[in-house]
Amino acid sequence: MVGAGVLGLPYAMVYLTWGPGVIVLVLSWVITLYTLWQMVEMHEMVPGKRFDRYHELGQEAFGEKLGLWIVVPQQVIVEVGVDIVYMVTGGKSLEKFYELTCKKNCYLQNRLSIWILVFGSVHLFLAQLPNFNSIAGISLAAAIMSLSYSTIAWAIPAHYGHSLLPPGQRPDYHLPPNQSTAAMVFGAFNALGTVAFAYAGHNVVLEIQATIPSTLHRPSRIAMWRGVLVAYGIVAACYFPVAFVGYWAFGNQVQDNIITFVAKPVWLVAIANLMVVIHVIGSYQIYAMPVFDMLETVLVKRFRFSPSLQLRLITRSIYVGLTMFVGMTLPFFSSLLGFFGGFAFAPTTYFLPCCMWLTIKKPRIGSLSWLANWACIILGVMLMLVSSIGGLRQIIVDASSFKFYE
Repeated sequence: MVGAGVLGLPYAMVYLTWGPGVIVLVLSWVITLYTLWQMVEMHEMVPGKRFDRYHELGQEAFGEKLGLWIVVPQQVIVEVGVDIVYMVTGGKSLEKFYELTCKKNCYLQNRLSIWILVFGSVHLFLAQLPNFNSIAGISLAAAIMSLSYSTIAWAIPAHYGHSLLPPGQRPDYHLPPNQSTAAMVFGAFNALGTVAFAYAGHNVVLEIQATIPSTLHRPSRIAMWRGVLVAYGIVAACYFPVAFVGYWAFGNQVQDNIITFVAKPVWLVAIANLMVVIHVIGSYQIYAMPVFDMLETVLVKRFRFSPSLQLRLITRSIYVGLTMFVGMTLPFFSSLLGFFGGFAFAPTTYFLPCCMWLTIKKPRIGSLSWLANWACIILGVMLMLVSSIGGLRQIIVDASSFKFYE
C-alpha cells in the first residue's frame, strides 16, 4: 500500500492548501478503506468460488454481472501505469544518489534517461522470476524500504523545520505566485490525481487474497480484512506526516518529490534515495506479475503458443522495454502521478468496487449502503475526470520545454 506516491503528497498540498488538502487526504483514506473492504467481501461471494485470476473473472457470477471487458482493461492500465511511474521514480532516485555521492568528474549528472535505462536493466533479469512466491524476499525488502524512506521524508523537515529554506525566507502557504488562474486550477486537478495515486493498491487485492487458505468455516476474507486494517493503519502513519510536515516545513516551495528536494543531511538523503530505488525495484515486480500472468495466459490459451522459457523471456522483456521507453520519453514524476492517479487508479480505488457492490448486493434504494455507494461513485467519477485532465495538461506543459533522452 505504501508506495512512491507518498513522496508527491507535500507537493499536492501546494495546490490544495491546508484546508482542502487535509479534507481530501482524510476523505480519500476513508473512502478507499471502505472500497477495499468491499473487494475483500466480494472475493468469495459465491460459495466455493474464488475469483483469483483475470482469465477467471469472466466465467462465474462475478464476471457475468460486471463484464470481463470492464475489469481486465482497467486492471492492466493500473499496473502498467504504476510500472511506468516506478521507472521514472527509480531513475530519479538513482540520479539523486549519484549527485549526492559523486565529488568530481560527474559525467552522468543531469542525465535522467541513462539512469532510467540503468534501473530498467535490472528488471530485465528480475522479470524472469516465475511468480509471486519467487519474489517474496524482494517484496519484503521493498516494504521495509518504503516504511523507512517515508519516515525519513517527514523526519528531516520535522527536525530542521524552516531552516532548510533559503536564509531569511519563511514558508508561504498561499497558492504558488506568478501563475495564472488556469494553471492553479489545473494544478489542483493534478494534485487530486496525485492523492489518488498514493492510495493505489486495490488492484493486487485479488492476487493477495487468492494465496490465503480458505474454507467455508473460515473464509479468507477474515484474515485478509485483518491485514487490510493493519495496512491502513500504517498508511495513515506514513501518509499524513509526510504530506503535512513536508508542506509545513517548505510551504509552496516544495518540489514534486520531497526525497529529491531536501538537501541535508547529505548522508541520510542519499540513503533515503537508495531506499526508494530498492522499494520500486520490488514494487515494479509486484505490479508487473499480474500483467505477465495475463499476457502469457492469453498467448498460450488464445494464440496457442507453447508455455516455455523462451515465451517468458520474450514477453516479459518486451514489457519491461516498453515501460522503460515510456518512462524515458515522459519522465515527469508529478504529472504522471496526477494522470495515472485519475485515469487508472480513481476507478479501481474510488468507485468501481461500489458499482460492483450495487450490482451484486442490490441494497435497498435510499438505504445507508445505497447512499454511501452512490456518493463514492459520484466523487470518484468527478475525481477521475478532473485529475486526468489536470495530469494530461501538466504532461503537455512539461514536455513543451523538455529536452528528450538527455
